[in-house]
This record gives sequence, structure tokens and C-alpha cells, in this order.
Amino acid sequence: MAPNYKSLRSAYPILSRVFCSNRFPTERSHFGLQNQSFGRRRLISSSAGRDDSTLSYLANSCGLSPEAAIVASQKVKLRSLEKSDSVLALLRRYEFSDTQISKVVCRLPQILVSDIQKTLLPKLEFFCSIGVSGLDLAKTLTYKPNLLRTSLKNCMIPNYNFLKSIVLCDVKVQNILKHDPRMFQDNLSKNVIPNIGLVMELGMPQSFMAMLLTQYPWIVSRKTELFHQLVGEVKEMGFDPKKLSFVFAIRVLSGMKTTWSLKEEAYRRWGWSENDVLSAFRLFPLCMIMSEKKIMETMDFLVNKMGWQSEAIAKCPMVLCYSLDKRIIPRFSVVRVLCSKGFVDVEKLSLASIITSPEKIFLNRFVTRYLDQVAQLTNVYQGKVYWQDAL
Repeated sequence: MAPNYKSLRSAYPILSRVFCSNRFPTERSHFGLQNQSFGRRRLISSSAGRDDSTLSYLANSCGLSPEAAIVASQKVKLRSLEKSDSVLALLRRYEFSDTQISKVVCRLPQILVSDIQKTLLPKLEFFCSIGVSGLDLAKTLTYKPNLLRTSLKNCMIPNYNFLKSIVLCDVKVQNILKHDPRMFQDNLSKNVIPNIGLVMELGMPQSFMAMLLTQYPWIVSRKTELFHQLVGEVKEMGFDPKKLSFVFAIRVLSGMKTTWSLKEEAYRRWGWSENDVLSAFRLFPLCMIMSEKKIMETMDFLVNKMGWQSEAIAKCPMVLCYSLDKRIIPRFSVVRVLCSKGFVDVEKLSLASIITSPEKIFLNRFVTRYLDQVAQLTNVYQGKVYWQDAL
């Protein structure tokens, strides 16, 4: 059941009661910490000529370059090297590599003086409890180590509970974390909750809202006024919020205002009018995110080599998104052979039946049933034999 937007409007005060229970699945892991140092050792001296324990530790135990160690030492002063050793041991227990540890320390030197029991371990266990562990966890925290400084109680757990209330499963929450870790740091009541509330009020199904959050979290994180403007433009172009194309249109328009004219010009070189471009965009929004090179090469093959009318392609723009080498050419090579031998009439075929049909259906319809008559047809399809050689 989709969450009620009225309960979201007042943001975290209500959110803390509805979505932000501190309860989450935990399986506490108690690791015996051990100190492991990097293989390479490098001593660093301060400009005054005396050894500096912090600089030396950052280089010798954390693997930072001399330059990076100097910068990091300005942000942290190590009072207890044993405590820092324990932090490094903890990260290794959670499968951080030496290279990743170097990056984490370089980006967040303060981690070396963090309280393991109060600050680090609870957050690491939280991520493991929602299914983010091992290499994925190490990779995410290496990219965004500030997550380890974010309040678990006041931010991470509330954000997690809200996100899960929309996407409904931990696997999708994990995808959000991978795509945009800020979703676990930011105040979602500022932009994300109002933006989700907008599309909810427009009638967007929950599965589509989940797709927005899971695949395009950076779009949902936009400032509310910008997101509302984007959604308004999509609506004005005739898209229905209850259909999946609405989500794709948001994705396309969110990042290509500066390149729209270039894509439109590429299509117009093939005789498409402005209305043809808009019509194709409404049918298949992703036709406007392909490169001009991809557009030109695919149109050239279909129109000049295969003889299809440009207008027919405008009515089935989905065909343009498929790989020319892996999908379009192999399938049309088979069709060419069958047409040349009189087994099929190209006039009775549609672009969709050739290009968009699933692999099994295409093989059954155009390959398997004709193998007795054209023994080389499978090799033609696999690119092992040129279609002319199978005639």
C-alpha cells in the first residue's frame, strides 16, 4: 500500500513517528581487532627535521603519500596510536582493502580518532543489517566516508525507513545507497519527501516511484522548485504520470536540455519534422538520450541499406536503442537471406517484429524453422558467415 502523502508533509516530526522507528534488524558482530600495517613503510619528517608521529603514522600505517599525509595531518592529531590501530583493524575486518583504507583516511582523517563502539561499529552493523556488506559496503564508504560521521539515530535510520516505505525492499534501498549515498545523509524533508509527494499526488503508481528513487535518486534529490518545474514540463508534453514513459521522460529531460537541439537536428537530417521528433519522444523517451553518432549510424543502416522509410522508424523509435552490431545487423542479415530466397515477404514485416521481439521468438520465427532449407542460417545470425554467402 502506498504511503499517505499527508503524513509526509510535516517532514521529520511526523516522519519520526510514522517511518523512523529505531528498530532495524541487527545481528551484532563482535570482532577481535588486530593491528595490521601496510607492507610498505615510509618515514616522514616535519619541516623542522624532527619525526612527527601523526605524519609518520599516516604514511607508514595508512599508506598515504607524503603530500597527502601533510594535508591530512592538518585535520587530525593522533593522541593514541593504539586507538587508530584498532580503527584500521576494524575496517579490515569489514573487508576494506589497503588501497580503500588509504582513500578513506585521505578523505576523512578524523576516522582515526573515532570511537569504535559508539560511532563506527553501530553504523557498520546497521549497513550489514540491511544487506549492505562486504565489498559493496567497503566500496560505498570509500567513496563517501562521511557516512560514518552521520547520525545513525537522527538521520540514517529515519532516511532508511522512509526510503523503504517507498521502495518496499532492502535490495532496492541498497541500490539507492550505491547510486547516491547522500540519501542516507541529507535531510530528506527538504527536497526528496516533497518531490515524492508531488508525483504521488499526480497518481504515479508506487512501483514507478520506487523506480525513480532506485534508478534516479539524484533527480528526486533536486531542489523542489526545479523538480516541480521538470514534472510540469513532462506533463505539458502529454505524458501520463500513471505510465512508465513518464518516469523515462523525467530522466531524459532532467539532463539534456542543452543537447536536445543536437539530437533533434540529427533526426531532422533524416526528414523528421518537429512533430515527428516529439511524437517519437512520447512513444519512447529514451530515443533522445542516444548520441548523435548512434542515431546517424542506425538510421543510415535502416534507411540506406535496408530500405525502410524514415517515417516508419519515427513510429517505432524503440528500434534505435538496440545495438547495431549485436542486434540489428545480425537480425536483418537473417531476414535478407530469407527474403532473397522467397521465404518471407519484407513488405509484410514490421520493424518491431524484426528488432524488438525477444530472442527466443525471433529464433523460432526466422531461424529454426528454415534451417532445413538454409543450413547456414545460424552461422549468418552469429556473424560467422556473410549473408551473401548463404544464398
